[in-house]
Amino acid sequence: MSDNPSNTPTDDELRRVIQYAANDGEFRARLEAEIFDDLEEELEYDLEDLFEEQHALKVGKALPSAEDRARFRQMYLKELRRLQIELVRMQDWVVATGYKLVVIFEGRDAAGKGGVIKRITQRTNPRVCRVVALPAPTEREKTQWYFQRYVPHLPAAGEMVLFDRSWYNRSGVERVMGFCSEDEVAQFFNDVPHFEEMLVNSGIKLVKYWFSITDEEQEFRFQCRLTDPLKQWKLSPMDLQSRIRWEDYTAAKEETFSRTNFSFAPWNVVSAIDKKRARLNCISHLLQQVPFERVDKPEIVLPERVHHADYQRHPVPKDMFVPQVY
Repeated sequence: MSDNPSNTPTDDELRRVIQYAANDGEFRARLEAEIFDDLEEELEYDLEDLFEEQHALKVGKALPSAEDRARFRQMYLKELRRLQIELVRMQDWVVATGYKLVVIFEGRDAAGKGGVIKRITQRTNPRVCRVVALPAPTEREKTQWYFQRYVPHLPAAGEMVLFDRSWYNRSGVERVMGFCSEDEVAQFFNDVPHFEEMLVNSGIKLVKYWFSITDEEQEFRFQCRLTDPLKQWKLSPMDLQSRIRWEDYTAAKEETFSRTNFSFAPWNVVSAIDKKRARLNCISHLLQQVPFERVDKPEIVLPERVHHADYQRHPVPKDMFVPQVY
């Protein structure tokens, strides 16, 4: 973790950067504006949650007062920024030490897996921290060893890989939906401890999360997807089946937990009824799984721009510019 044992907010660090980088008032103002523009990006993501909040009010779902919601949202954004700074520090350490990290995100449809993955990767380097979300297997892949199509996506030294669903599809959706036989499920349960133990023995840190929501909360989120034009694409025929087969998925989850909760790769259940708290809790927990330290970096000095007397800039034709609609 950071060498700051109390994990204090990073406002002081931010101010030091601004003071160091800018003695000029105009430049400082532009730098501050750029930083707050980054925060607005998170507010844009937050609009998705605000839509659900408005829908909840329409359908009579109990919510905290407007003041309490505003107070919590302020805390959420502040804590998310602090945690994301720690994620960047962890990323730097992963690169510097050649650490290999795999994080699995599982859970029912609409449990919030994509939301926390989005917040983890929002500020990290996509060359270091990448997301794997595999589509349904091809006809050729169906004939391969089950774990084979996941192996090419495992990390090399200095990489973090987030699996948005994983090989646990076999004991979950594939089993419930009848996409595999019971013999194939039995083979999976026989193989998965050896597979994951090999990953761990090879030097990969394997962290497994299950996002847990209630029947009522999943129904509410599906209703939100039906009414939100930005989320309707998320509602697939498979999602509808997950409502019909809720109890089948519960039984499959329970057996998966009982047979794959290994000491070297345990399951971590995230209570995800409250999306924002789930994101903060998951990221906070993930940061505790990696023994990272702050990486000292050499001071970077921006070089002066080189000017050449014979350089001549050619104007860009007007018809190449995008129309300024806004």
